[in-house]
Amino acid sequence: MTAPYDVVVIGSGPGGYVAAIRAAQLGLRTACVERAELGGICLNWGCIPTKALLRSAEVLDHFQHAKDYGITVGDVQADFPAMIARSRGIADKVSKGVAFLFRKNKIDSIAGTAKLLPRAGAWKPHEIEVTSGSATKTIQAKHVILATGARARSLPGIELDGRRIIEYRKAMTLATQPRSMVVLGAGAIGVEFASFYRSLGTEVTVVEFLPRLVPNEDPEVSKELARAFDKRGIKSYVDHRLTSAQVKGDKVVMTLEPKGVPGAPSRDAAAAALTLEADVLLVAVGVAANTENLGLEAHGITLERGYIQVDAENRCGDGLWAIGDVIGRGLAHVASAEGVFVAEKIAGVHAEPVRYDAIPACTYCSPEIASVGLTEEKAKAQGVPVKVGKFPFSALAKARAAGDTTGFVKVLWHAETGALVGAHLIGPAVTDLIAELTLAKTTEVNAESLVYTIHAHPTFAETIKGATEAALGHAIDL
Repeated sequence: MTAPYDVVVIGSGPGGYVAAIRAAQLGLRTACVERAELGGICLNWGCIPTKALLRSAEVLDHFQHAKDYGITVGDVQADFPAMIARSRGIADKVSKGVAFLFRKNKIDSIAGTAKLLPRAGAWKPHEIEVTSGSATKTIQAKHVILATGARARSLPGIELDGRRIIEYRKAMTLATQPRSMVVLGAGAIGVEFASFYRSLGTEVTVVEFLPRLVPNEDPEVSKELARAFDKRGIKSYVDHRLTSAQVKGDKVVMTLEPKGVPGAPSRDAAAAALTLEADVLLVAVGVAANTENLGLEAHGITLERGYIQVDAENRCGDGLWAIGDVIGRGLAHVASAEGVFVAEKIAGVHAEPVRYDAIPACTYCSPEIASVGLTEEKAKAQGVPVKVGKFPFSALAKARAAGDTTGFVKVLWHAETGALVGAHLIGPAVTDLIAELTLAKTTEVNAESLVYTIHAHPTFAETIKGATEAALGHAIDL
């Protein structure tokens, strides 16, 4: 057996591959074990290929509304298989990019399924068994970073068949475009796929158990998205539970009940129940951590609701660390930040803690959504005094010129210190605009310094300045 690695990372998603690269940059002998494609779910089946599909939908939408811009075009149609092929091609190229970065940083990329073996003693290195097909080998490591991610989950009684009742991976590789689709779950994944398929002409209905779309966002954002979806012809049933879904021929037949109706059969339930029928049911109700068959039990690693429990420095055992989805932190950029932090902790250099109060969240439906920090509701519940400012894109010259005036920028500044408490955006380019407000959240930028920072005209970023002016009581363009 060769000498132990300083670090072995299990999983090569946006947490794992970043952790491996940062560890190697710091002079640590590093390997990364991956059982599927390099780049993990995000690069192969999540963040990147979905954005490729959404971009195709956006281009189609521009062509369909070309007349609004003084352009005459012929008959425009979506080539669904070509869109899928483009998305898969981009994912493949990005995955190959990770392989290149591993070679560049002299990281050993090991294909196979990893399992932690029982440790002979605290003074011994960890042993990891790697299985690939019928071949098995054992490698050793002083430190192991668990970055195994998560997978789509379903609900009791709703069986994914990969044909009519599907999850997000299948939604990106369907052979033909469905004429109708029900999306179960109105979080980021659900509304993004609803947006994509509706742009192609699919009849889309969204079902959400909680009282509003994108329930983790500010209520005003949810309301604006509901209006935009309604305008686009996307039907929504919020505060509803899906009680049954059965494949009948080439359709899925579903029953919905308002949440207030008990699940047990009753005259009232029967009266309130709704029946939906669609070609496809896309289940987007969350994820489950990939912790099975990792050998965690031999190391006393604690799970809660299926997620690995870690301390404030992402440790889950002696020489054992965990990051990203497997610990319940469900954003790619959070996993990457944790990967850098853990690699730097292992190397013994300065490691900047992850600011969990300043994590931007982005949803790439149409219109886009982005946020950072507290909502107005949460700020009030915590007794944080805020000055709230809001600027609609309809009042912005750049948005008028671009032909996209849906949405607004809403900012919450601390009424006493001027620090940013939260920001909530819906509309054009907001997934890029959120970077300025995230910087404000993590630095000494305050309301006054931002409002006197000259923003180029005409740009979408002027909405941030305009919203802040409104919060301070001297809005210019409202």
